[in-house]
Amino acid sequence: MKVVFMGTPDFALGTLDAIEAAGHEIVLVVSQPDRPKGRGNAMQAPPVKEWAVERNIPVFQPERIRKPENIEELRKYPADIFVVAAFGQILPEEILNMPRLGCINVHASLLPKYRGAAPIQWSILNGDAVTGVTIMQMGIGLDDGDILTQVEVPITSEDTGGSLFDKLAIAGGKLCAETMEKLDAGEITPIPQDPELATHVGMIKKELGKLDFTRPAKELECYIRGLNPWPSAYTKLDGKTLKIWKARVLDKTGTPGEVIEVTKDSMVIACGEGALSLTEVQLEGKKRMPIADFLRGYNVEVHTTL
Repeated sequence: MKVVFMGTPDFALGTLDAIEAAGHEIVLVVSQPDRPKGRGNAMQAPPVKEWAVERNIPVFQPERIRKPENIEELRKYPADIFVVAAFGQILPEEILNMPRLGCINVHASLLPKYRGAAPIQWSILNGDAVTGVTIMQMGIGLDDGDILTQVEVPITSEDTGGSLFDKLAIAGGKLCAETMEKLDAGEITPIPQDPELATHVGMIKKELGKLDFTRPAKELECYIRGLNPWPSAYTKLDGKTLKIWKARVLDKTGTPGEVIEVTKDSMVIACGEGALSLTEVQLEGKKRMPIADFLRGYNVEVHTTL
């Protein structure tokens, strides 16, 4: 099949790879414009654009896809199907109706749960045991289209936002390629989403990482994993930001936010319910390190309040 692909970040690469491996012809890649990044504000191309350029596939980067001139540009690339994965813009009806098989979207949750942004992180933040990927026929709303296929992906106790992102990117690509074949053969009956079961999640903001130790330790441990690698969970120690990359939940009690135990290789902080034993941290201006290495170079007293 001839495919127009729309996507922007790393997550979309798993789907691109799977479509290419299945032998489909990607006639155009549509991505968000290059953006300034880093301290020098140098312009950086989205990962999807870099993937396409390496393969000499045409790239289109409209600021707003719904402008009439941009819709006309898409018409120059006849395709059987448009595949969308983390593109970052809502498509108007004119585009949805353009290809023979319509537009399908790779969404990193088991819809109708977690419509919207950042479903991967929120599944860990909320302590879910299972998440997955949905391939849906796109409608004019936000993630409300008919479900074509789904696959479940377990969330382990070691998963972080980063590791789950990688798992779902691969699972999504595989499922998308399979769905395209079945859709073309007329073997799929779309299932409308039940709006009564729909939940919505918003963008992850940096301040979400500030740990509130009056909350249960189990909940905070989910935040530590879910917000890894960005924006990361953090607290303050002696006025400096202390990022917490890994921690274990312990059945201990004390005043929330107080250091209740320090050994040469452990530091335990009391929470509203239970306690957290920090295992990997990063003090402001320093590199990330195991807690034992941190404690060798930094003196923390019992009863210190974070």
